[in-house]
Amino acid sequence: MNRLFYLQLFFLFPLLFTTLEAKYLDNHSCKECHEGIYNEYQGSMHSKSYFNDELHRKVANAASRKKYECATCHMPMADNLKALLSGKARPDKNNVTQTDAISCYFCHTIAYVKKAHKFNINTKARQAEHYKPTLYGRLNHPDESDKHSSASNPVYAKKVCMGCHSHKLNDNNVTIFRAMKENQNSLGCIKCHMPETEGGAEKMDKRARGHHASHKFLGIHDKAFRKTGVDINISVKHRKLTVVLANKMGHPLIIQPARAKFLKIEVLRDGKCIWKNYRKSPKEDAQGYFAYSFKKNGKKIVIPATATQGSVHNLDSKEKQTLIYDMPPLKKGDRIVVSLYVRLAKSDCARVIDLKNRLLVEPQLMKQEILKL
Repeated sequence: MNRLFYLQLFFLFPLLFTTLEAKYLDNHSCKECHEGIYNEYQGSMHSKSYFNDELHRKVANAASRKKYECATCHMPMADNLKALLSGKARPDKNNVTQTDAISCYFCHTIAYVKKAHKFNINTKARQAEHYKPTLYGRLNHPDESDKHSSASNPVYAKKVCMGCHSHKLNDNNVTIFRAMKENQNSLGCIKCHMPETEGGAEKMDKRARGHHASHKFLGIHDKAFRKTGVDINISVKHRKLTVVLANKMGHPLIIQPARAKFLKIEVLRDGKCIWKNYRKSPKEDAQGYFAYSFKKNGKKIVIPATATQGSVHNLDSKEKQTLIYDMPPLKKGDRIVVSLYVRLAKSDCARVIDLKNRLLVEPQLMKQEILKL
C-alpha cells in the first residue's frame, strides 16, 4: 500500500509544478487582435533585445562574458533565466522567449512589484497550464479573447514601471542607475511615455473606447519628444552669461550610466564663432556636462559592474540649475546659441567598446535657444 502511494506521488509530483506556468504568448501572437499596439511596440526600445541593441549587448559583454545579469530586465521571459544569470547559459537568438525582449506577455503578467535594496523585483502571476493566461492592465472591464483572460490590476497605476525603471545597485552597493524615488508611482511615467492615442486597444474595439495608451514608450530616441524635457533660459548682464536649466521631467536628467548630456554654448559674430564654452571636449565645461563617473579601488573605470565608487553630476526631477559664464566684450548683432545635446554612448564608453552604429556616439540635439543682441 505504501509503495503504491509513493509510486503515485512520484508520477504526480512533476505535474504539480507544470501547472504553475501557462503557455508563453509571444509578441507576434498579440498582433492578431492588437495590431496597432503591436506596431507601436515594435518601434520602441522595449522591443530591443540583447540581439538587436548594439550598445546594450556590448556593455553587457564588457561587464561579463560569462553571466548575463542584465537578463532580469532586458530578457525577463527567458525560459532559462536562472541559467543566464548564473552563467550556465548564454543568450540564444533562436529562443523566442529571449528574442522577444521586454515582451507584451512579461509586462502584462506582473502581479506585484516588491521594493528591494539593489533593484526592485517583479513578481509574476502564476498561470495554470491548459488554461488561458490572465493578462493585466489598467482598463476597467477589459475584453477577453480566445487567447487570454483579462483583469484590471492597481499595480499598473502605481508600481508597474518601478520593477525595472526605479534603481539598480551593483554588488558593491554603488548606484549605476536611478530613475525613480520611492515615493513616486507609475502614473507620471505613463502620462509622459504612454500618452493617450486615438484608436481602440484592439481591432474590434468592442466597447468603443476610441483611445488607448501609446506603446511607443517615447523617450530620448524620439527627436520631438526629447525637446520637451528641459527648458533653457538665457540672459546677459555685465559680460556675464546666465543659463538657467529647468528639468520638467519626473526623473533626473541623467539616468543611464552610458549616456552624457551637455551644453554647447557659442557666441557668433558675422557667422563666426568668437567664443565657446569648451575647446575640444564638452567635459571641459564641468558645470554643463552631466554624466555618471565610476572608480574601482581609486582608479577610473567606465563599465560600472565592478565599481567601488560612483558619482553623478545631474539635474534632478523638477530642479533648476543656474550656470554662469564669463563672456568676451559683446556687440549688437551678436548671437548666443545655447544647445543641449545627448550622447547615447559617451566618449569614454565608446573608447571601451567598439560601436558600429554612429548614432550612438554622435551628439544628438535635444534643445536649442538663441539670444540675439
